[in-house]
Amino acid sequence: MASFHFLRHLAPVETVEFLLLVGLCLLCSLLADAQTGACYGTLGNNLPSPPEVVSLCHQHGIRAVRIYNPNQSILQALNGSGISVTIGIPNENIPLIGKSPPSARAWVQYNIKRFPGINFKYVVVGNEINPLDPTFAAIAPYVGPAMVNINSALFGLGKTIKVSTAISTGLLAQSYPPSAGAFRGDISGYIGPIIDFLKTHNSPLLANVYPYLAYISDTKDISLTYALFTSASPVVIDGHYRYQNLFDAILDAVHAALEKYGANNVGVVVSETGWPSAGGPAASVRNAMIYNNKLVGHVGRGTPRRPGRPVETYIFDLIDENQKSPEYEKHWGVFYPNKQPKYPIRFSWHGN
Repeated sequence: MASFHFLRHLAPVETVEFLLLVGLCLLCSLLADAQTGACYGTLGNNLPSPPEVVSLCHQHGIRAVRIYNPNQSILQALNGSGISVTIGIPNENIPLIGKSPPSARAWVQYNIKRFPGINFKYVVVGNEINPLDPTFAAIAPYVGPAMVNINSALFGLGKTIKVSTAISTGLLAQSYPPSAGAFRGDISGYIGPIIDFLKTHNSPLLANVYPYLAYISDTKDISLTYALFTSASPVVIDGHYRYQNLFDAILDAVHAALEKYGANNVGVVVSETGWPSAGGPAASVRNAMIYNNKLVGHVGRGTPRRPGRPVETYIFDLIDENQKSPEYEKHWGVFYPNKQPKYPIRFSWHGN
């Protein structure tokens, strides 16, 4: 249970409101049949050791984590832990793996097969690569080939470990209304082969979904209640679909974009989502608590476009990372670096 030392900074009325909200959020999460894990970022110089982080996950019922690179100390701590692991191939490593099947086999051998006690779920080839960004010009052409090579290297494990990549919703040309969701036409040569791979191998697409970033970019047209799952009624009517929160709307825009490629059966895993507790507009402990608890209580229901299909989701971030920028990027953690929770939250995980 969280420490409430921060309540002393609230006025009496705010304190009562906060405690009532805590009770409601805990009740919602206790009832949730969700699939929620956490992202384990490491861009901080004051983070607890990997064994301490694994212990923290066990203590708080976090049974799935996403890590962004094959950090050997983290993998050793996770080995035998019973925690499901999504592991990333860093962007800079993609060209070599995409060009060289032996390099892909070596990567799998060193980072997957050496840890038989880890329940690996996904290998994520790159994070938020935009083929139109000059920064990724030397990387983007190799994402698809790297996925193919890693999948081949996982021979014998491919039915249990799926290969994918994590995209930013910035690859969408349109996201409003959600049914108009479509990938940019000028990235078809990039995204098309990726979607074909996912269809062939029954793998999901991973997408980083950030209502917070959408909200702060357009506070005139997007209400805070819509972004925080607290709207009392539908805000967006899209044909027979009704959207009461921005998370569903963004996610269904990705679903619609996939459908336009004939990938109706390709699922979407939300590989990052969350809300910062400080450092930016509407960034507060209270709003972070509302968003993440409402999220846990919601994702088991599916979206208007895909009702009844639980959305596997990873909250960003497990622990604050003080070496990130801008300022609000430092405050996405559910926990402080001293391992104290910022607010009550109960993770629920019903998956492999």
